[in-house]
Amino acid sequence: MLSRKGIIPEEYVLTRLAEDPAEPRYRARERKARFVSKNGNCNVAHKNIREQGRFLQDVFTTLVDLKWPYTLLIFTMSFLCSWLLFAMVWWLIAFAHGDLAPGEGATVPCVTSIHSFSSAFLFSIEVQVTIGFGGRMVTEECPLAILILIVQNIVGLMINAIMLGCIFMKTAQAHRRAETLIFSKHAVIALRHGRLCFMLRVGDLRKSMIISATIHMQVVRKTTSPEGEVVPLHQVDIPMENGVGGNSIFLVAPLIIYHVIDANSPLYDLAPCDLHHHQDLEIIVILEGVVETTGITTQARTSYLADEILWGQRFVPIVAEEDGRYSVDYSKFGNTIKVPTPLCTARQLEEDPSLLDVLTLARGPLRKRSVAVAKAKPKFSISPDSLS
Repeated sequence: MLSRKGIIPEEYVLTRLAEDPAEPRYRARERKARFVSKNGNCNVAHKNIREQGRFLQDVFTTLVDLKWPYTLLIFTMSFLCSWLLFAMVWWLIAFAHGDLAPGEGATVPCVTSIHSFSSAFLFSIEVQVTIGFGGRMVTEECPLAILILIVQNIVGLMINAIMLGCIFMKTAQAHRRAETLIFSKHAVIALRHGRLCFMLRVGDLRKSMIISATIHMQVVRKTTSPEGEVVPLHQVDIPMENGVGGNSIFLVAPLIIYHVIDANSPLYDLAPCDLHHHQDLEIIVILEGVVETTGITTQARTSYLADEILWGQRFVPIVAEEDGRYSVDYSKFGNTIKVPTPLCTARQLEEDPSLLDVLTLARGPLRKRSVAVAKAKPKFSISPDSLS
């Protein structure tokens, strides 16, 4: 959406918005259906709901959830039906009082200038929308006409209140703000502080902040209980770390959120080879917070399948200091680089810490070579005698 409006160049489109158009397109192999799509929509279809009347018990929420054409059609029909209904009432009052019959005109009519149903319909519109009566007005001749006037004004106010509230809620829905909360296209698994970590990057395109932002992660997979019960969508909460501690984050700049894969993690036995064959694994990430400008709680969601997790890679830095302030280069938001990472599970790494020593030895010659080159460089010194 932002790329179409020219806010972000096409080649820099981010994960929640679109995929990189320059990336080659291959036919995706068949895989399991997502529980949560990349843009945050829940891929769940509700069928065979017998108690449809429950939706009518919460009419306001039903109207807000409807699409715009249906909502506008309902409000248009509500106004037309109310105008026609009260037009019929005004016409019956005039007919019962004898205002429609041609006479001497000595008697005072209940409503002046009503001679047909068309004039009664115009009077009904004037009463409900208060655009001015002109030559038509209610007189004190009929108390019933005064009562109908009060009732129609109350009905008109109720329809206007529901319509305005519904339009406001539809235009200020929380998921609109979530369109500018973005996640990296891929998640990565690499070493951090000597431990395997599951990492992803999250950012906010707007300058207005998300207050009290929290992030949660769940692993959804198909499991079977010891009793033989098959659970198709077994959800397991796993903790996320953000470098500060806890789930609360200060989302003023893109952050790398990570989860330490330890003995309590569902990813404890996940190996690199499983990322290409593990079709039942889906990791859901939920970011929730309060919009600073409106005070409405918003929620952004995404998910990562097994083949969208990159093993042995790390996100490149995108925050730099320029001219006394920090700048964020969103063109590198999802870019990663390869880093030395053991090709084993977190369990194997914990049971055999020597695997980390192998990586250290692999990096050792490079460091020694760079040091040797630095030492081999000649050192020049300028003495006062050489300048004379």
